[in-house]
Amino acid sequence: MAGEAVAHAADAAHGAIDLVPVVAMLAAGVVAVPLFKRFGLGSVLGYLAAGLLLGPSGLALIADPASILHLAELGVVMFLFIIGLEMEPSRLWALRKQIFGLGMLQVGGCGVLLTGIGILLGFAPVVAFVFGMGFVLTSTAIVMQILGERGELSSESGQKIVSVLLLEDLAIVPLLAVVALLAPTGEDQSMLARTIGFAAAIGAVLLLIILGRRVMNPFFALLASAKVREVMTAAALFVVLGAALLFEVSGLSMAMGAFLAGVLLSTSTFKHQLEADVEPFRGLLLGLFFMAVGMSLDLGIVLGNWQIIALSVLCFMLVKGFAIYAIARVLRSSHGEALERAVLMGQGGEFAFVLYTTAVSAGIIDGPTNAIFTATVIISMVLTPFALIGMRYFMPRHVQSMDGVEAADGLTGRVLIIGFGRFGQIASQPLLAMRHSVSIIDNDTDMIRAAAQIGFKVYYGDGTRLDILRAAGAGTADLILVCTDDKVQTTRIAELLRDEFPLARVMARAYDRSHAIELVQAGVEYQHRETFESAVAFGGAAINLLGASEQEAADVIEGVRNRDQQRFELQLGGEDWRNLDRLLISNAQEQARESGVNVPETVAESAVARSAVVAGN
Repeated sequence: MAGEAVAHAADAAHGAIDLVPVVAMLAAGVVAVPLFKRFGLGSVLGYLAAGLLLGPSGLALIADPASILHLAELGVVMFLFIIGLEMEPSRLWALRKQIFGLGMLQVGGCGVLLTGIGILLGFAPVVAFVFGMGFVLTSTAIVMQILGERGELSSESGQKIVSVLLLEDLAIVPLLAVVALLAPTGEDQSMLARTIGFAAAIGAVLLLIILGRRVMNPFFALLASAKVREVMTAAALFVVLGAALLFEVSGLSMAMGAFLAGVLLSTSTFKHQLEADVEPFRGLLLGLFFMAVGMSLDLGIVLGNWQIIALSVLCFMLVKGFAIYAIARVLRSSHGEALERAVLMGQGGEFAFVLYTTAVSAGIIDGPTNAIFTATVIISMVLTPFALIGMRYFMPRHVQSMDGVEAADGLTGRVLIIGFGRFGQIASQPLLAMRHSVSIIDNDTDMIRAAAQIGFKVYYGDGTRLDILRAAGAGTADLILVCTDDKVQTTRIAELLRDEFPLARVMARAYDRSHAIELVQAGVEYQHRETFESAVAFGGAAINLLGASEQEAADVIEGVRNRDQQRFELQLGGEDWRNLDRLLISNAQEQARESGVNVPETVAESAVARSAVVAGN
């Protein structure tokens, strides 16, 4: 009996949870994603490659990718919820023309062309329609991830892409209805089912709107009063998944349910709390989604049908990209914007899997055909990061307009300022107030025209070119101020001035401490870190608000400046960091004693250690 109990316990323990796939997925993601990003291939391709490695076509550590994919779709759901939180109703209303204008034009145009391509590839018209319309639905997850990494979600071009994606997500609903209509079933039954389904969809939307406007805010206010963080997190997940479930059982898209819930909560006082609670789950599940897509790629099917799959991928991506580019150009987008949109949205997406699976259930396509269609979409998703890399070679170079801009030539100012951004504009004011003769050059024509509108004469010139420096009067200027905001560019200018104009007195804007040391070594007479004084003043104001007198604040700030100067001189001389730490600890204790404050040695050491961490600032 005891032996049987031990055996049952061992079986139970063994069958409770299999950690091997979980650990394998985490390890693959942790290794692949940073590696792919390091080589400029993007995180999406890293996740896809990791999934392909772990799936049935690789090491086969994951035997059922479909089950992983169903769970991982929650990552797309949560991603759209967060996007919805940023889309206030007024902002969404402002995008209505792009959503229902540009979006419908792109979906309709691409759908017609891709259906025609499917027929040319030898598929029956109905099957070609399903194949083409599935490929029309761009991968929201991939595009949103790439736009988010670039910080372009709120840009004008990014908003156009988001608008089209929203329309495509909405399009899955009528497409599923069309598939049901095309299915070989009884007319009366299908008509009744469609009527019930349509009523259920409208009811789900109205119910979610009512709950979002009337119930959710009081609900979160009640939970917030309990001051239990994990309950708020659970409530955030409840709202996201509840909205997704409501739309799913109503025959709509889970992602659209989550998006609508986010929009309804976008004006809530709990908006940022909800975003912070959902974000960690969104990131993990979205990564898992991409891995599941990679696992779903069956290399056996690809190899067995490689001709039709390769031809389908090539034709569909090229035709869809061409259609998107043409529509963008007709609507007066620039060549660069249209090209980027075409490449970014040229692949199929995750909703194609839903459409193809529904078509199989309806008897429109069979299993092997579904596998070919699915492989076509997955390969197109895998190719997208590579297509974006190749796109860089075809993007037009930005050419600055020289209208109203005069090039530097024969300038003779006593002071030469190179770079007229925020820093240079402020630095020029004392010089102009003292009526010094100042010449200013910059390589940003937009800024030069803007400066002209407020009375500044700025000449066009690149300070990293020796001929421009000569034309700008660097050889005769008494003082040269290098105020450019690029570290490499600033150092290059300082080195040029040292080598070609050794008698010139040079002052330079430094980015941080290490950059300041570079500039001193490049021969700059005076350098100043761009944020140091403002940060010191800011800290002084902080201790004033906390009760320090003006004199106490002044003494503390002076101590900060002195310690910083000592640290800088020691680093410039290559002193050992341990000697630097000991000196700063001693100085911190001495300053505390002079101020009459008892500061234990460990506190002083801690303060110095913290300052050492940011010694590069």
